[in-house]
Amino acid sequence: MNVSSLVVKTAPREVDAALASLAKSGLCDVFFHDTEKGLIVVTIEGKDTGEEIGKMKAIERMPHILSAQLVYAYSKAELSEAVRSLAVFRPAVPDALKEHR
Repeated sequence: MNVSSLVVKTAPREVDAALASLAKSGLCDVFFHDTEKGLIVVTIEGKDTGEEIGKMKAIERMPHILSAQLVYAYSKAELSEAVRSLAVFRPAVPDALKEHR
């Protein structure tokens, strides 16, 4: 499962309409918005990055939306692989660094 956050840009006067469209879309969860700047923070989920990209593009095509930019992405599979890689390649801590002075 992948989870990503996006910053969605809209005209300040269109924030309420954009929020309503996003809420009805079923594509994302809305967490924060700044009416003065026309910024909305949402999260999307997908089984893989392809599904997430599809959702991001669908959000960009929605009425009242000017853009959607990826800010953060998390993949459970990628995290597990990174942990395994670190365990295999992590060098031992030199004894000199273990001494307490």
